[in-house]
Amino acid sequence: MKKIAVCCLVLLFACERKPFVEHKVTMENAGSCAAIQGYFRLESNFGGERFSFQKCLPARITKEDVISSRHGDTVVVSFKQSNPGATALFNVTLDIDSYPKYHFVEIDGEVYSIGQSSK
Repeated sequence: MKKIAVCCLVLLFACERKPFVEHKVTMENAGSCAAIQGYFRLESNFGGERFSFQKCLPARITKEDVISSRHGDTVVVSFKQSNPGATALFNVTLDIDSYPKYHFVEIDGEVYSIGQSSK
């Protein structure tokens, strides 16, 4: 009986997940900031969410300048402005994987609700 209880406890603790947030980003230079279209797309699946949008950023921005963190049920993503100077329009694809489930994403101060579609 003790062996069964110990096995159950081991399995219970082995399955416990710690909170995390990870991101992958691709940024493609799309030219002048004057051509911004202002779209924001969300694609969701079992592995996380993919956000696609355009953003005017420093022309020399790198993937390392994108930071993600978790604050309650909000994932916060910010683009560091460490390379000031000329700006360019970027097509940004941002993949976010986080546990536990989050309900909001904040990207440079703009908050978006993540939830089920009514369609």
